[in-house]
Amino acid sequence: MKPCRYSKRIIDKAQFFDFLAPVTFRIYLAPIFWVAGMEKFQHMESTIKWFANSDWGLGLPFPALLAYLAVGSELIGAVCLLFGFAVRFAAIPLMITMLVAAFSVHLDNGWLAIAHQHSEAATRLKGFLAWLKQHYPERHGFITELGKPVMLNNGIEFAITYFIMLLSLFFTGAGKYFSLDYWFAKCFRKHCKN
Repeated sequence: MKPCRYSKRIIDKAQFFDFLAPVTFRIYLAPIFWVAGMEKFQHMESTIKWFANSDWGLGLPFPALLAYLAVGSELIGAVCLLFGFAVRFAAIPLMITMLVAAFSVHLDNGWLAIAHQHSEAATRLKGFLAWLKQHYPERHGFITELGKPVMLNNGIEFAITYFIMLLSLFFTGAGKYFSLDYWFAKCFRKHCKN
């Protein structure tokens, strides 16, 4: 058997598992958007003020409307992603939300979500941890026992990564077998044939 035919057979057989990418994207993104939406919803008054204020917030027009749209898209979108229902439609407002977040909240902080180890922020954190270890060793141990603390840079990295994952879901859909979209489409096609 020629190598090209062999690799084509492997690729053809691997296509059975092509549902794994959209399913894992959905399962990964659903809790992220649920938590973000619930955080905004539980503090809706503060969320609206943050959307409105141009000094310490986003300074967006129609802040109440936009806050409710953001919360709705995140909460409803999370449920749609989890169950694989109307995923292509749910991806659109979530992508818009990610672009707004990336360019109005995170862009000034650059790309990285977490500061690299040679940044000024990371250097200051190391200095603080050294001081803490010297003066309060038990507190230092308590803070570091579960892992190495890092300094949040709050760049656009996560928002753009989520956008790319949502863009992929927009084009591929929810995936086979583990989505309501798949089963509804299958029933619809079966019904249309009869």
